Amino acid sequence: MQGSSKVSKTKFCAGISDISDGYSGFIIDQWGVLHDGVKAYDGVINCLTELKERHKYIIILSNSGKRAQTNADRLSELGITSDLYDGIITSGEVTWQGLDEQSEGYFKDIGKKCVLISRGGDRTIVDGLDIEVVENPKNADFLIISGSDAPDKILEDYEPLLKESARYNLKAICANPDSLGIMGGQNIMGPGTIAARYKDFGGIVEYIGKPHQPIYQHCIRLLQKEDIYPGQTVMVGDTMAHDILGGSLANIDTCLVKRGVHSSVFGDSEDLAETDRALNILVRQYNGVRPNYLVDDMVWGKALPDRKHKRRDK
Repeated sequence: MQGSSKVSKTKFCAGISDISDGYSGFIIDQWGVLHDGVKAYDGVINCLTELKERHKYIIILSNSGKRAQTNADRLSELGITSDLYDGIITSGEVTWQGLDEQSEGYFKDIGKKCVLISRGGDRTIVDGLDIEVVENPKNADFLIISGSDAPDKILEDYEPLLKESARYNLKAICANPDSLGIMGGQNIMGPGTIAARYKDFGGIVEYIGKPHQPIYQHCIRLLQKEDIYPGQTVMVGDTMAHDILGGSLANIDTCLVKRGVHSSVFGDSEDLAETDRALNILVRQYNGVRPNYLVDDMVWGKALPDRKHKRRDK
């Protein structure tokens, strides 16, 4: 297999069964692919079950600003239990580990006091760390942007805090680069939009997550422990900007799911010519990066009701 950057034409697939034989490793996005934040999509549990029965190694890769276990708990509540995948990697988990060690890169000696922008005041990204959350940027060493309270808050609501943080030259860690998110089928503002606004005010931002390569390299290292290499791996996601671009840069084949962030571009038409035109619009918007495959949903074949899956001890 070759990386997505070399794709000349996208193969339209009825489901993941069309591509499963070609890969040993599956890196799968979470929001917009497996669920919408409220419920798992129809066919997802069945699809994961089929992949596991074929001994595929599955990593769920998410730009969630929350830690891996928090995401695992949420998935379990939605019926996507831990026997359906092999690991979860989140930008929040990578951020937590970096803040804990503070030994290299952007995290090195970053400090012990932060201003935190998160969803609903969530502080799990610093729980258990020797880091104090403060309200006033004047008293902080750095800024964390891990979530947003959209749609209850709009971008302008964050601007006074962002301007004050920039005034004190706080470095920012964006622990979720998504500019858009999915909540109950509605597109909402993501933390990446807040981080971009901070840059507008002169702030310096380090993005942890897709499409940036460190998080993909982390996935690759895990897969290589199973003797699975990039050419044997496919990234399944719903966003060109994060999943498809990031996979392409890592020389991993990619599969775009029409449901999710780009659903409005594709619409409801089942006409292949219209779908191809919509895809070409996205490809042009993202500098010619093209997915290897396109599917309507994360389903095995035709959309079928989820069947009960066998439990497996890990």
